[in-house]
Amino acid sequence: MKRLPVDSSAIRSVGYDAKSRILEIEFINGSVYDYHDVPPETYQEFCEADSMGAFVNFHIKPNFQCSEVYKRTA
Repeated sequence: MKRLPVDSSAIRSVGYDAKSRILEIEFINGSVYDYHDVPPETYQEFCEADSMGAFVNFHIKPNFQCSEVYKRTA
């Protein structure tokens, strides 16, 4: 999935596929996660949030299943 860079202290880039409703997030540490069945409205709110990191912690992580795409190893 193509991701676009974002201005966030916690998130490096994000991608969204409306057909599959998958939100892909690359965090600053390099880890990448797919969040499943995310409605387009939630994605839009995420993009417009004052803090994308806080939005993920309070609205995405507790409400949507995720799968790890890539985990950075030290």
